[in-house]
Amino acid sequence: MYSQLFHIFRNTPLGRETFLQSLYFCKQVQATPVVYIPEFIKFLMYFDNDVVQVDLDDSYLTDPATAEAHTRELLDSYNLKPKYFAPKNYTASTLPDIPTNFDFMCCPRSISDLSSKIGLGYLGPRVRRIVTSARFPVLVTSPVFKPWTRLAVFFGGSANALNALKLGLRIARQTGAPLDIFTQAEKHSRKDYEAIIRDHHLEEELERLQQRWIFFDKGAFETNLYEVPHDALVILGAYGHGLIRNLVFGSKMEKIQSTIPNNLLIVGPHYTAGI
Repeated sequence: MYSQLFHIFRNTPLGRETFLQSLYFCKQVQATPVVYIPEFIKFLMYFDNDVVQVDLDDSYLTDPATAEAHTRELLDSYNLKPKYFAPKNYTASTLPDIPTNFDFMCCPRSISDLSSKIGLGYLGPRVRRIVTSARFPVLVTSPVFKPWTRLAVFFGGSANALNALKLGLRIARQTGAPLDIFTQAEKHSRKDYEAIIRDHHLEEELERLQQRWIFFDKGAFETNLYEVPHDALVILGAYGHGLIRNLVFGSKMEKIQSTIPNNLLIVGPHYTAGI
C-alpha cells in the first residue's frame, strides 16, 4: 500500500462510524490509514498557501485510555495495518503541527462542532478551509457508515472537474467499481463536454470504465440529484468565489453537499496529487 489516508479518531459511537468509513475507503483503494489520537483539542496544518488551525470539539478527547484499543479492534476487522501518528513539532506546548503530505484525509461534516448538532447541509468552516487549501482530496463522510459499491463523478468541464474525473477513473481502475458521470447542461451542448474529454485524451479510458454518462439538459439541478445512486461514492471538484472563497464553494458543490447524504470525495483547487 503506497497511498495514505489521515484520520483523526474520535472515541465515540459517531466517531466509530466515521472511522469505519475511512477503513472501508482504505481497503477499497489500497491505502494505509494514518491514525491520529489527539491529546489536545487544537492543532495546526501548514499548507502551501494557508495555515489552518483546527479546533476539535471536546468529544475527540473522550476516554483516551480506550481509544487505541478501539481503533485496533476495528482495524483488525478490515485486516489493515495502520500507522499511528504522533506529532513531533509543536508551535506551542498544546498546539501540535500536523503534516500535510498525505494522499487523502477523512473528515466528518464538521470537526469543530458536536456531531449531534450537525445536519445535512452544514459543512464546517475548518473542513472547508482544509478542502480549499489541501493538495489531497478530502473524504467527507455520511453520519452513519454505509459501504459504497459504485462511483459517481460530477463533471462540468472545468479544470477542477477534470481533476475530479481523473481521480474517479483512478479509483475505478483500483476498485473495479462502475463509474457514472453526471453533467448538468447550462450554456453548452453535450458535444462541448465530449470535446473537453477528447482534448485531454480521456475518451478511450472513459469508454472502457464508464457505465453511464447522465446528461441533464432540463430540470432543476437539485431535483436531478435524485438520480445519484444511494450507494455511490460521489467525487467532485470544489472551488470558491472571490474574496470569500474559503467559506463558499461553487453553487453546484453547495447544492450537492446539502442535498445528498452520500459520502463525498472532494477535490479542492490546489489538488495536485498524481492521477
